[in-house]
Amino acid sequence: MTWMDRLRTCVLLVALAAGLVPTGSAQGLNEALREQVVMVRKGEGLRSTELETTIYRPPGGGPFPVVIINHGKAPGDPRFQARARYEIPGREFVQRGYMVVSPMRQGFSRSTGSYIGGGCNVESNGRVQAEDVTATLAFLKTVPDADLSRVVVVGQSHGGLTTMAFGTLNHPGVRGLVNFAGGLRQDSCVGWESTLARALGTYAGETRVPSLWFYGDNDSYWPTWLYREMHQQYVAAGGKARLVAFGNFGSDAHSLFGGRGGLAIWVPEVEVFLRELGLPASKVHRIALAAHEAPVPAATGFAPHEDEKALPHVKQIGRDGYLKYLEGDGPKAFAISPKGAWAYVVARANAMSAALERCNQHAKDGSCRLYGVDDNVVWVKE
Repeated sequence: MTWMDRLRTCVLLVALAAGLVPTGSAQGLNEALREQVVMVRKGEGLRSTELETTIYRPPGGGPFPVVIINHGKAPGDPRFQARARYEIPGREFVQRGYMVVSPMRQGFSRSTGSYIGGGCNVESNGRVQAEDVTATLAFLKTVPDADLSRVVVVGQSHGGLTTMAFGTLNHPGVRGLVNFAGGLRQDSCVGWESTLARALGTYAGETRVPSLWFYGDNDSYWPTWLYREMHQQYVAAGGKARLVAFGNFGSDAHSLFGGRGGLAIWVPEVEVFLRELGLPASKVHRIALAAHEAPVPAATGFAPHEDEKALPHVKQIGRDGYLKYLEGDGPKAFAISPKGAWAYVVARANAMSAALERCNQHAKDGSCRLYGVDDNVVWVKE
């Protein structure tokens, strides 16, 4: 650790002790996910480092099974890489009752220390990165609502390589690994593709837990032949890995994990994997990633929100639309008109105003009113 790192660490620890770096709205944290940012100590003494770590929690008091998400590596200096939050995929796990923990590895973002690249030795690189996962699990032993007998480790891109390297440690309580487009592209290293595939094969020979892999054909980092070769060498060496080769995705399959667009591809597969591991897989909470931009009307008790047959004025096609609305993410709203017009908007902070606007475009007389907002009926009987 350099003198600058030690100074940063001392200042941060003093600030934390004094309550000057709160886990609250000053950092723009997501209250719906109970987002918290902590500094996790790795090592002891002058060589210790601090890992900037994001934690999401479900409602309730736990203990919660744990998902650790390992981040990728953006081009450029790792110190300038933003904190990886993974709000959208993180919410999928939180809604299933998991605590989600995402550490920024040594030398990334506000984590102290320096990034250890390992030159062209990609196998060593993965193992060094995996040490930060071990440090995170050691920290979680001090967190009362973390159930370390039920842990899944997930990684995207460089974090996928980290995850597969961590698997070699066969850490107690870790049930499975999920690899999203994992690897490390090293164009300056001769034969980096073969070196990467061999590294995965080496990891497999030391890993006992099963894994689930996601790779696409229009990935800007890995050609199709390379991810298939990585998987082949992993399986040939005795590794347990099911490959989901999902073809093309958007403009770049490498981005599958981070956004909404990939959920329909990876969530059902992960649910199957979790059930195979004997872990929770079904949603037990509904959590919106954002809040409504305007005050939400109070529930009226006009009808149970899940009863589409209770909707007044609309025809069957409107009731069918309401069933789709029920499945959507919040913030959401459903509007109807006495003339039978209807519309809904999901997953938008302005859902209420947008639903009314869409409905009135059909009604053409401004008569639309809100029927449902999120999981409540707000309709007032005429």
